[in-house]
Order: sequence, then C-alpha cells, then structure tokens
Amino acid sequence: MSMSLIPGIDATKSALDAERLRLDIIAQNIANAQTTRDFDGQAYQRRVVVFEQAMNNAQSTNGADAVQKIKVSEIGVDETPGPQIYDPQHPHANEEGMVQMPNVQLSREMVDLITATRAYEANLKVVSASRQMASKALEIGRG
Repeated sequence: MSMSLIPGIDATKSALDAERLRLDIIAQNIANAQTTRDFDGQAYQRRVVVFEQAMNNAQSTNGADAVQKIKVSEIGVDETPGPQIYDPQHPHANEEGMVQMPNVQLSREMVDLITATRAYEANLKVVSASRQMASKALEIGRG
C-alpha cells in the first residue's frame, strides 16, 4: 500500500496561506487602530478573515478520499461601532467635539495575532514532520 505525502502537504500549504493572510489582516487592523478617516470618509472598521473548508476535486491514485483544504472565503468588515471620544481639537471632531474612533481593540488583535502565529507554526511543524517521514521512508527503501 503506497502512501502519498503530497495531499497532506497541499492541505497544510493551504492552511499556511490562509494563516499568512490572517496575519496580514491583523497587522492592517493594528496599523489602523487610530485611523479616524478611512478611504470611505468614516473611521476605520476592523477587518476579519473568514475561513472555509474546500474539498479538492482530484481523487488520489489509490482511490482515497479527496483532500480537505482551508481557504479564505472572504475578508469581512466588523460592523460594530467603535467608541466615540471627546476631543474638540481633533480635525475630525463633530459639532459636539466627539470623534468616532475605529472599532479596533488592540488586546483582541494581539490575541488573534498569537493564535494565528501558533496555527502557522503548527502547520510548519506538519510540513517538517512530513519531510522527515518521507526521508525515513526513502532510507528504508534503500536499505
């Protein structure tokens, strides 16, 4: 019975790509935590990455089930309103001196950053373990 490591590595690659995009979006959120005017003229709204599982339509040569991959289905916008602060000197203050701030909470972003980083590292370990197993299998085959 032959076993292919490629489907597993392909699935892990899709997870690595998705987590890398998630890290990029988290970095964007942190960078815009004080942006009171975005491209649409409103306070920046936190972005969120939505994952979904996708089945690979290609069946493996030995008839095993298709590989499930992770993909980003969308980059959504968190519509929760951000806080308003009183700062009448701010250039974006309204008539009452209130400024609409982004809905980015740095503590939440840091937790998401740690979670995404750990998921990325775990997937890298899967790739490393797969490479080690393939190397050992080749050694056994030569012996």
